[in-house]
This record gives sequence, structure tokens and C-alpha cells, in this order.
Amino acid sequence: MTSISALRQKGAHAALGFVFVASISAMDSAAAQAFPSRPVRLIVPQSAGGSTDVIARVVAQKMAEGLGQTVIVDNRPGAGSLNGTEMVVHAAPDGHTLLAVAASFTINPAIHKKLPFDPIRDFTPVAQLATLPHILIVHPSVPVNSVKELIALAMSKPGQLNYASSGIATSTHMAAELFMFMTRTSMVNVPYKGGAPAMSAMLGGQCQLNFATISTAIPHVRSGKLRALAVTSAKRSVAAPEFPTIAEAGVSGYDHSSWVGLLAPARVPQPVVSRLNAEAVKAAHTQEVRAALLRDGLEATGTSPTEYAALIKMEVAKWIKVAKAANIKAE
Repeated sequence: MTSISALRQKGAHAALGFVFVASISAMDSAAAQAFPSRPVRLIVPQSAGGSTDVIARVVAQKMAEGLGQTVIVDNRPGAGSLNGTEMVVHAAPDGHTLLAVAASFTINPAIHKKLPFDPIRDFTPVAQLATLPHILIVHPSVPVNSVKELIALAMSKPGQLNYASSGIATSTHMAAELFMFMTRTSMVNVPYKGGAPAMSAMLGGQCQLNFATISTAIPHVRSGKLRALAVTSAKRSVAAPEFPTIAEAGVSGYDHSSWVGLLAPARVPQPVVSRLNAEAVKAAHTQEVRAALLRDGLEATGTSPTEYAALIKMEVAKWIKVAKAANIKAE
């Protein structure tokens, strides 16, 4: 039988727990009300001029208007984006330091045995800002006009077709690996140092196909120099709605897009995350930002922190599976 003193002790513990939770809640609320108290630094772990940097800058400008503080874009390239990313891990968890990441953020755990951070544990997802679908293109010399015909050709000639990519473990490479994984085909990766030289190889006929970004490929498709078969995203692209998705074209469940999103260090108070998310989503959906993104084939998204966290977890698991099957390792 429980004694009266034991019941009193349990009651005291419960009361202390309630006070502790209430104190944390009050601290979080106070942090949110005071936020931001100084300029916000948005670290881009790549060089200026790339898709991640372009999106970060147009969104930062609009976020600054809503937050009432300057949002400073700070480019910190190096080590395949790991240097800038690690800086945010060690930043104060107060919302004043953010990280703009691309889809490669979820690929890194699949190809690096030891990362200086955990992509899930060490960050707080804020919002996905934009997506950049890829498009499956072939050189006119390749005798196919559909995804099904390409699969049939690849199956009849295992290891004989080649595809250009922007480098090992880049988004264009992993799009192809996912395609081969799901269709059980085998093609050879020809890695280049970026999307531009890979596209030059396609135009020159040195490579037969490419899972290129839409912004890079569409001008050549519409001029007739290259043939497009399908887009890689789950839905048709706003920039090129005339092309089916790979899933529609016969590979059920195929879905791959480059994307850019915002992360904060782990343990940022929830009210601060909610404020950042609201301003980021509002910025992404302004007419000016949507128009600026669409010029480069980018589509504004703007998700909740929960939705973005789910995407990151799903993609980390997906790429680990694909990289293991293809034996892909960082160079």
C-alpha cells in the first residue's frame, strides 16, 4: 500500500516537472519575442553564383523585410560543402545562424564513411525553399523516343550506353544511379567537372544521355540539338510541362529533384523555428522570388519544418541504399 508520504513525494516531483516544463516554455516564448535581436547570417557552403547561392540571396532579401533585420549571405565553400555546413553545427542555437543546403546534403552520408556531423541529429529543419527537377535527355544519335525504349535498349546492351554527369555523387549522377537501380539496367558514368562540360559532351556526341538540370538542358532540347524523354520529379515541371515524368513514362515511383532548403543548428527554440519558417515560406512565394527562380527552372515550394524533416530522413535512407547497391564512394 502506498504511504501518504510517498504520494506527497510523487506530487512534489510532478509539480517540479511542471515548473521545469513551464520554465522552458517561458524561455522559448521570450526567445521568440526577442528574435531576431541582430542580423541573421545565412551560410551558403558553396561558391557564389550557383543555384543554392541564387536561391539563398533572393529569399534572404525578402526574409529580411519580414524579420526587420538584415539577412547576410555568407559563402563558405570547401571540402564538398562540408566546411560551411560544419560551421553551423557549432553555431549558437538561437536562430541567428542558418544554413542553405542542396540535395547533396542528403547524399553525403551515403558516400562519406565519417562525416563531422549527423545530418538529422545536428540540425533543425526550417523549410524547403525550392526544387529543381532534372530532365532525361539523349543525343539524337540514340535510337529511342521514350523511357520504355531507353530501358529496352539499355537491357539489350548492358554496360554499353554511357551518360554524362556533373561528377561523382552529384545530383545528376545519383539521378542516373536511381534510374538504373529501379530499372535493373547498367550504364557507364562519365563524370565531368560540372554541368557545363557535361552538356558540351552531350552536344558533341561524346555521351549518349544525361539527367541534366532543366535550366541547362531545355534551350538545347527546344533547338532540336538534344531529345528529352521525361522529367525526374514526381510532378511535371512548371518550366517544361510538355514532358511526362519518368514515373508516368513507365518507372513507377521514380522521383528525384535537386532542392534547396534552410537548416538551423539543433535545439533552436520551436517558436523561433516557426517564425523563421513563416518568413521563409512567405518569401519563397512572393511574385518576385517565384519569377526569379523560374527563370532558372526552379520551382518555389515552402514547406513546414515537419515536412522538410521527413524529406531529409527519406532521402538520406534512399541514397544510402542506392549508393550501397552501386558501390559509390567519395573521391
